[in-house]
Amino acid sequence: MHGQGNHRSSLAGRPTALSDEDDAVQLALLTKVLALHPTQLSLVELTRELSAMPEQFAERDRVEQALQDLTGAGLLHRNGSFVTPTRAALRFEELIDGCPDEH
Repeated sequence: MHGQGNHRSSLAGRPTALSDEDDAVQLALLTKVLALHPTQLSLVELTRELSAMPEQFAERDRVEQALQDLTGAGLLHRNGSFVTPTRAALRFEELIDGCPDEH
């Protein structure tokens, strides 16, 4: 389409490149929370863990948006400033960890 550049549109209407970046941040956030469970980290701590420059608004906003998306999907809980995985996320991790390699 004219004016779209090299980006294809996703179903959500966002350019695919942005959706891929959002997915990568969500995956990193969920992976970190699951790996450290049962330790609870605050959003500030998670942002420091996941961002090269956590003091920048764009970096904080990216992690906050990922948290909001994962919470909406039922994979993370937010309790005040702390973030924990849901039972669904923990069960998924159990299933993945229990799967033999397909190689």
